[in-house]
Amino acid sequence: MPFVHEKNLKPVEIVPGFLARFVHTENLTIAYVEVKSGSILPEHEHPQEQITHVLEGQLELTVGGETQIAEAGKIVMIPSNVKHSAIARSYCKVMDVFSPVREDYKALEEKTM
Repeated sequence: MPFVHEKNLKPVEIVPGFLARFVHTENLTIAYVEVKSGSILPEHEHPQEQITHVLEGQLELTVGGETQIAEAGKIVMIPSNVKHSAIARSYCKVMDVFSPVREDYKALEEKTM
């Protein structure tokens, strides 16, 4: 299906306070994420490259030991296997793009169906 509306994608809580809707292609995953203020994404790493685009709110991101508060319009590039974490300083909307596909997120979606 080449056309889909974000609101028609099933929301999945990836960690407490982080509600994501996913689109997967053969080579990438896009996550549209709504984050409750104060929610914490613990430090982690994964083999996928990641681009995070903050669409709304303030998200404190730590990438490879460097911390910044990203506001609407900020784009953050996270290389493969680099430790990163986040804290929502306000309600946030974020778009994350991963390459290659996040198979773990696909499995999480299937588990919640």
